[in-house]
Amino acid sequence: MDTGGKDRVILRVIRGVNPQGVRVAHFGVPTPEEKDHDFPWRIHKQVPGNGELVNRSHNESVLVERVHELVPEKIWQQRYRQINDFEKLLSEEDTTILKFYLHISKDEQKKRLRERLQDPSKEWKFNKLNLPERKHWHEYMQAYQDALNKTSTEWASWYIIQANHKWYRDLLVFTVKSLEMLDLYYPQLSRKQRSWIIIK
Repeated sequence: MDTGGKDRVILRVIRGVNPQGVRVAHFGVPTPEEKDHDFPWRIHKQVPGNGELVNRSHNESVLVERVHELVPEKIWQQRYRQINDFEKLLSEEDTTILKFYLHISKDEQKKRLRERLQDPSKEWKFNKLNLPERKHWHEYMQAYQDALNKTSTEWASWYIIQANHKWYRDLLVFTVKSLEMLDLYYPQLSRKQRSWIIIK
């Protein structure tokens, strides 16, 4: 949900990462070209390469489009399977998928929206579109519950993070062990590459 702290979590996660290997992909309203292709087509173009970290969710199609009835139910219902198939393909190609749902209460969201209006340093974060979206809170909660239940798989499970308290949210995100299981190591020069190095 809006104000859950996605940007702050991302900032903290990538703080210790070389920025050359980090990219944030933005998915706005689908372009005419994107509408001419299958649902995951535009998402697949943003998949990270080896050694790269990319942030963005492709699950919004079973949330916003469902709540606002932008596509027929038949379409968003089949997207659960398409999301799972797409993520399985990525997983089989050794892409690590980490999915976090930052859960906040409606009261906490209200408090954070008010803070944005009362604090000049946070005013830029305020988006008037958040207010009409709050009227659909219960529909979004149902859509999130279905998305979490239907797209949490063995190869791409969801981590549900309690986000009412920012410090606790950040702690929970950083306790996820998946990154440790990647068996990361520093790249090593070959003997031939070492022979090219002359230090004077």
